[in-house]
Amino acid sequence: MKALLYFFAPLILFSSAALAGPNFLIIIGDDCTYNDLPLYGGKNAKTPHLDELASRGLTFNQAYLATAMCQPCRAELYSGQYPMSNGCAWNHSASRPETRSLPHYLRPLGYRVGISGKVHVKPAAAFPFDPVDGFDPNCVRNPTQKHDLTAIADYMKGEEPFCLVIGLVEPHVPWVMGDASEYPKPSLKLPPNLADTPSTREHFANYLAEITYMDSQVGDILETLKQTGKEDDTLVLFTSEQGSQFPGCKWTNWNTGLHTAFIAAWPGKISEGTRTDALIQYADVAPTLVDLAGGDPESQVDGTSFAAVLSGETDKHREFAYGLHNNLPEGPRYPIRSITDGTFRYIRNLLPKELYIEKHLMGGGRLNNPYWATWMGDDPMKKPNSYQKIKRYMSRPPVQLYHTLEDPYEQENLAGDDGYAEVKSRLAKALDDWMTAEADPGAKVDTVEALKASRQGEHLYGASGTQE
Repeated sequence: MKALLYFFAPLILFSSAALAGPNFLIIIGDDCTYNDLPLYGGKNAKTPHLDELASRGLTFNQAYLATAMCQPCRAELYSGQYPMSNGCAWNHSASRPETRSLPHYLRPLGYRVGISGKVHVKPAAAFPFDPVDGFDPNCVRNPTQKHDLTAIADYMKGEEPFCLVIGLVEPHVPWVMGDASEYPKPSLKLPPNLADTPSTREHFANYLAEITYMDSQVGDILETLKQTGKEDDTLVLFTSEQGSQFPGCKWTNWNTGLHTAFIAAWPGKISEGTRTDALIQYADVAPTLVDLAGGDPESQVDGTSFAAVLSGETDKHREFAYGLHNNLPEGPRYPIRSITDGTFRYIRNLLPKELYIEKHLMGGGRLNNPYWATWMGDDPMKKPNSYQKIKRYMSRPPVQLYHTLEDPYEQENLAGDDGYAEVKSRLAKALDDWMTAEADPGAKVDTVEALKASRQGEHLYGASGTQE
């Protein structure tokens, strides 16, 4: 069984004794690849409100989530536990009934803990947020319902401190919001992991329009906070969630899947316009909020507080960030595990003889991005690059190693290069240690049996339910 991870709060410049009860506002994008944002080098998207938020806060260069799927990453964020610990290790599954999350951690400290917009975690007993109206909870509605700021304003105005999560549903497919004419297709600079076809450019323009629409919602939310008079007493966190629904992003363990944008702003408490290379992941968020609220992070959590990073006391946090993918029910079995130290990424494909298939992305249709068919239809004699993109996505070796700092789209696999043997060995051992601590048997988890058990509230594997 995994040893419980205890955390002792560090001495920080804004200790809980000096500043009890700050508010927490967490804004979550939906399927937004981090480096499509200008803040992380994106060449196309227009995001003035996120840029402004970053100008008065701290941007994390190295923030990650464990699973590049909506439900597992949100369960990790709210619980402070890795997927195998809280039980949500597939999309459209469930966490263990005994899972504790932000409402359990913060309410005893005097907080109201609410959520508006997309929820996508269960069971309710594990995630008992106050429901707050105003933002669309349906990420596949066409078109998205326009937001109403009244309910979140009322929630912010309450007497007790608040922790309010606002789960936006952009830029999740269908890409129907915003003005795509702001992004002329011929002038787009496509990322190197995408095949360049007219259909890809059309959909990428629609996706960029949704990023700008998401950014406008961020602006409205921040203006609402300001109007309540609570801005100076509120830590604002923005995260872009996992990568977008383009090949090589969402549903993968590549950098463009697991790397997330992460901004923290708190007037007078966090230095303005700064960046940090401190390595964090979603499991660290809950213990950080508990720490700042004046409590001791629970022994059940896997993450640790990065409050000292927010204060500027340190530019370091964790040594590794971990990744996990189980492909059911999004496609046939294709389990993946990975690890990064912020410089290199090591990926282990546990069933490398199988083809990787993701039904939503590759299936065509209204919601499923028919540009994939245009990749398949490209003449390999005239456009061999499309074939290479398809091959990279569908046929993967047992081990992949990337120098991610130099190759953020992870195009060059270094696993067979003897010059990186020590790096590969070090990361492989650390990944093995994590899987052992999580009681993760690997490929056995990505099965219909294990997924069905999770949906029924039973969990066959994992640190809290190890199968003998």
